[in-house]
Amino acid sequence: MDVTEIKWIRTSKGGIQKPIIDYMEELIIEQIELGREMKVCFGTDSQKKSKKRNGIPKYKYAVAIIFEMKSNGYDGKIKGTGLGAKKIYGQYIDFTPTTVSERMLKEVQISINTAMHLAPLLDLYGVPFEIHADVNPDPIFDSNKALNNVVGYIKGMDYNYKVKPNAYAASCAADKIAKS
Repeated sequence: MDVTEIKWIRTSKGGIQKPIIDYMEELIIEQIELGREMKVCFGTDSQKKSKKRNGIPKYKYAVAIIFEMKSNGYDGKIKGTGLGAKKIYGQYIDFTPTTVSERMLKEVQISINTAMHLAPLLDLYGVPFEIHADVNPDPIFDSNKALNNVVGYIKGMDYNYKVKPNAYAASCAADKIAKS
């Protein structure tokens, strides 16, 4: 999956008609001019769909980019006041047979690929980012089987990360798109 081939959509504004890196740079510059702090979270979720090709199920992957904004403060007294977020997402369909662990790793791979594509831009402007993995640390859930591999993959890339229940880019934003 190539990030440049994904059709990106801004939840409240519709399709993005330019490369995602150009669009993100415009958002960053706009927020800098407003004196705001930013953080970007990348998360992916997938859902198995009923449609099959040659007996292989269809999987819908949704990658979400959550662009968070915070106030720099008011007269230096109020710090980090949340101003909301801009939600950007893309979708990817795959017919590759997969286990739960493979699918969790693929979700994280998509998030990491997206982060790697945008990392030079985010680094240029000093915008921190993190990967949100849709894996559950509780062993009663199937996604827990992939926890060590997923966390190891993200740590190996030297990225900040969150897992459930704090991985809202994956478990809330991307989940909603994957289920639609």
